[in-house]
Amino acid sequence: MIVGMYALTDDAGLAVLIPLWVLHGVLLVVGAWKLGARESGLYGALFAVAVSVMSVGVADMARDDLTLQRRGEEAVATVVAERLEEVHGRQAPASFYTLEHEDGTRVPGPEMRTSEDEYDVGDVLTVIEDPEADLRPQTPGGADATGEALGAAGSALAAVLTVGWLAWRGTGETRRRKEKAASDREQREQEEKLREALRTHPADRRGYIKLSPGEYPALSPGRAARIAWEMGLKAEAFGNRGSWRFKETVVEEVPHE
Repeated sequence: MIVGMYALTDDAGLAVLIPLWVLHGVLLVVGAWKLGARESGLYGALFAVAVSVMSVGVADMARDDLTLQRRGEEAVATVVAERLEEVHGRQAPASFYTLEHEDGTRVPGPEMRTSEDEYDVGDVLTVIEDPEADLRPQTPGGADATGEALGAAGSALAAVLTVGWLAWRGTGETRRRKEKAASDREQREQEEKLREALRTHPADRRGYIKLSPGEYPALSPGRAARIAWEMGLKAEAFGNRGSWRFKETVVEEVPHE
């Protein structure tokens, strides 16, 4: 997806790119939901989309710098005009410079832009200009794409790792839900088995219904006592010797859940 959006950056406008990014986010959320990452899927998907957008944006900047390095030509230029303009809501406005060659012709391409007020009218500097006039001129240091390339790669890696984390998290949550469902089902089955045993099992000579807890591994003594209490019996807590004993009256009652 990141590669595809990067390829469309120059050819498609925001009217196309924004719906595609929204679709990308929806697909990630749906995929995370189906994988089982329901609690964290939304936030993880939004983060993946955000860093994907960042990666494409930074990669586009790096592409411009690499293109300028590849086909650009060095020239000596003079700053003949300067203006400040707020860019994309930044608090500190960017500086834009109009440049001219020594012979008075304008340097091709849009105005040179810097994030800070670095130059004044009349300053002479060496720039790399685009013969095709598509890219802004930049100083040789400003055209270095290493930082942008690393930033784009880092953002793309963060997006990929987030998707991988969503898949891992979803798989784990799905497994835990299945295990919980199986455990609940086993407990319900053993509760019914215990109720049936309390209804039908014969009492011993002392009037106790004696059962083996090994036949009910999903039930705690407290839960077994609760089921017996619901059926009008009490669970004996004294002298059981590894068994469960139930009777209407007992020496010491097991506290029930």
